[in-house]
Amino acid sequence: MKFLNPFIQAAIEVLKTEVAANPVRKDITLQQSSLTSDDITVFINLIGDVYGVVMYGMSTVTCLNMVSKILGQEFKEFNALAQSGVAELGNVISGQATIRFSEAGFKSNISTPTVLNGNGVEISTLDFPRVVVPLETQYGVLTVHLALREKKTGEAHLADNFISSIKASATPQDASLPPLTTG
Repeated sequence: MKFLNPFIQAAIEVLKTEVAANPVRKDITLQQSSLTSDDITVFINLIGDVYGVVMYGMSTVTCLNMVSKILGQEFKEFNALAQSGVAELGNVISGQATIRFSEAGFKSNISTPTVLNGNGVEISTLDFPRVVVPLETQYGVLTVHLALREKKTGEAHLADNFISSIKASATPQDASLPPLTTG
């Protein structure tokens, strides 16, 4: 629950601010299925003290309604600009949630959003069950899917290990390449 609340609070605030929505949280469920059930899904990875995946799912109609409101123009098709708008919505919500994590003492970074178009896409969260929270608005339902864990003390994250192994294997002949940085 300590990871759920920052995302739900951030989603409600962002929906109120960006689309003038009045979101109502519906029943929370736990999902093991690896298939998406929404037409549009914004997928963002978290790395750090809190790691895993957050997804924001919605119908195409809901997406177009929200993106029309955010960008101030009517969208009738899910084109590149609509994709960019919905990706940014997921990015802003996730960014706000990680600020809340930071305030609680957890460091986490988010990836660039990935937008999936089409339901029934298989997304494996491995052995992470997903907490699913629908937020009903006048534009439709935005469903927040969270598959997150807290990194245990002394536990290196898979990405941390990968970056460390790349740095360790760099040789002097690699000097012409730009330095590898972590962000």
